[in-house]
Amino acid sequence: MYTVDFVEFPSDSAAATGTFFRDAFGWTSTPYGPTYTDVGGAGIGVGVQADPDQRTAVALVVVRTDDLDAARTAVVAAGGVVTVEAFDFPGGRRFHFREPGGSELAVWQPVD
Repeated sequence: MYTVDFVEFPSDSAAATGTFFRDAFGWTSTPYGPTYTDVGGAGIGVGVQADPDQRTAVALVVVRTDDLDAARTAVVAAGGVVTVEAFDFPGGRRFHFREPGGSELAVWQPVD
């Protein structure tokens, strides 16, 4: 039910980071506006977030689920603290949380 399938990198420039990944590793780079770039070919989904209001301080590991509400309940029951309530984005919905050791992660559910 839970798999890591996405990593989101913070960046001062989504376009520059996407171009770097393309040039250095041959991955594809698809901008979704001026502050977000999707990267393909990395072996796992990769995004680059440059919006200062949405980017995290370090890379954000994102866990995929089939049931976002059940995942939130499980995270909180296990001692996680929700740091960003669930929100919609193109392709799905997700929330962010901090696990007891201090790392921030996210859980997402694709739209049907």
